[in-house]
Amino acid sequence: MKKFKENWEIQHNWQLLFPIIGIVALLYSSYKLSSLFVDNVWLIVLVSIPIFYVLLKFFLFLFKKLEKKWILQYKWEMIRVFIVFAITGSTSAYIGKPIFSLLGITKENLNPIVYWVLFIIIGLIFYQLLLVFFGWLFGQFNFFWEFEKKMLRRFGLKRFID
Repeated sequence: MKKFKENWEIQHNWQLLFPIIGIVALLYSSYKLSSLFVDNVWLIVLVSIPIFYVLLKFFLFLFKKLEKKWILQYKWEMIRVFIVFAITGSTSAYIGKPIFSLLGITKENLNPIVYWVLFIIIGLIFYQLLLVFFGWLFGQFNFFWEFEKKMLRRFGLKRFID
């Protein structure tokens, strides 16, 4: 445990919460992915193990690549940033559905291509707002505010930021 704490630059025990949440989310993701391919519960568990391993290796690779690009004080904060991205993406997609039903927009009364383009646009708008909110909630407001400004500049909205 001491080596794990040193590797992730964890100074306080409460900071262990983020690697634990990350591992639980990875286990859940591998379970959900394996349930797409297999119906039997025991086979789902067996298939989940290699999927978990591949996902873990992939995310550790991403950590190494992004560690140089993202300026964070500690390594464990990268897990917190990934959690914020995951929650924000899921929430923005989840919020889009009630807004569409409130507006009366369904797949049946609109061209599917137009429907999905509108869904992505609305999801992107809420994603921008929620990213800063969840970043603030998880104590990473400055990181996500800078990230948001960079993203909006790329969308061509530079004049609203500067």
